[in-house]
Amino acid sequence: MTDEPLYSQFGFTDAEWGLLVGLPQSVLTAASVATHDSARKTRQEQAAGLEKISDARASASGLVTAVAGAVLAATGDPDLGEELPAIEPADPVGYGEDVVTRAAEATTLLATKASPEDAETYKHWLVEIADTVVGAASTGGVLGIGGEEVTDSERAFRDSLAKALTD
Repeated sequence: MTDEPLYSQFGFTDAEWGLLVGLPQSVLTAASVATHDSARKTRQEQAAGLEKISDARASASGLVTAVAGAVLAATGDPDLGEELPAIEPADPVGYGEDVVTRAAEATTLLATKASPEDAETYKHWLVEIADTVVGAASTGGVLGIGGEEVTDSERAFRDSLAKALTD
């Protein structure tokens, strides 16, 4: 057993690891606040996103498994009945733009320090988190009937994120 920090085992600095560990929850939050919903729908979106993060602990990628474990250690494990702390950015659009910028930074970081397989799996996972969150609850409609499954603003965030992760 080593006392070496987990991030250094993957070749990252503490700050770089913080970027990689912070992004999944940030993607979840940005996707959830891209369109203002009721508190119930927001909880539904957050629960779906947290479950997607939790599922990544079984990833074939050691990097994604480690990041998912670190995220859940910091935010709460749905398998233990824990819920994600509520984050409500004052400027949802600005928050989403910041998340996309950080995703682009992570793309550059992963290209230089991670295996191609780990990098692709991590980036794909972030887009899956966004997809899961934006598809978790419809917006609009009456008594759960009708409404949009994915709104234009949710789609725009997801598409911007995907582009930042492929550039």
